[in-house]
Amino acid sequence: MTLGAILVIKLGALGDVAQAFGAFQAIRRHHAGAKIVLLTTPPFAKLLAPSPWFDEVWIDERPPAWRLAWLGLRARIRAARFARIYDLQTTSRSDWYFRMLGPGARPEWVGTAPGASHRHVDPRRDLLHNYDRLGAQLALAGIASIPPPDLSWLDADLSRFGLPAHFGLLVPGTSAHRAIKRWPTPNFAAIAALLDARGITPVVVGGGDERDLAAAIRAVCPAARDLTGTTSIPELAALGRKAAIAIGNDTGPMHLIAETRTPTLMLMSRESNPAHCAPRGPAARWLRRDFIKDLPVADVEAAIAELLANDGKKEGSG
Repeated sequence: MTLGAILVIKLGALGDVAQAFGAFQAIRRHHAGAKIVLLTTPPFAKLLAPSPWFDEVWIDERPPAWRLAWLGLRARIRAARFARIYDLQTTSRSDWYFRMLGPGARPEWVGTAPGASHRHVDPRRDLLHNYDRLGAQLALAGIASIPPPDLSWLDADLSRFGLPAHFGLLVPGTSAHRAIKRWPTPNFAAIAALLDARGITPVVVGGGDERDLAAAIRAVCPAARDLTGTTSIPELAALGRKAAIAIGNDTGPMHLIAETRTPTLMLMSRESNPAHCAPRGPAARWLRRDFIKDLPVADVEAAIAELLANDGKKEGSG
């Protein structure tokens, strides 16, 4: 289907962007001959510019409403004469973008803004999983399904890390203000030792501010490798694609890794609702306790054994 130029809005965060990969691909397939532009924030512009889904990537600096900088964004969108805009952010901010395009005729708008041509108004919307919410929203615009995304474009040369052939990823951190979502680091150290005993080298990934977590893990399991603070997003995806398994908290890197279809075990607390955001796929599992410190190491070990035995890594891979 071709309407003319298309704009897709998705601003962040990493986990939400990763879970929108399938929607991006579905939009591209539905509008195969159209020019498609992505409006996103700086961290994701570099990530998604090489993808086959968008012809251009625009950066939204997200200026506050009282700053005149938003007028430049309004003028740019209006000048592009988009035939349809897919708002995959669906926040009060992106709803406001719909309003700011007035007065006068606006493009077709697929989102939640009052007055949108394709408005998703399901009263259960906030109870839906991210995948289901995006699927229902795109269905309003004639996109019947969202298949698993082909991420073959999202790759990187990992030779500089000198990793062995068999390794597993550990993601023991979260964003600094969500430390309550972290499974205790000594527990991750025990899992590192378990992987090492199975002949799988533990590789710790995360931000540079999580090097202390990696150091604590390596104090117990010296065979573990510390890549915290050293990987780009494409490298993280490439690591996920090649890993035997990934174990970590509910955080952006884990959602990205899950999209590579590697066996993934996400550990969750009451701060996370798996009905909304748990990874999906033939090789994805999650475990949850209200207080994540109460999640036993033995339960995690059993889930790891099951994932490694089933090894669904190749099933449904992109």
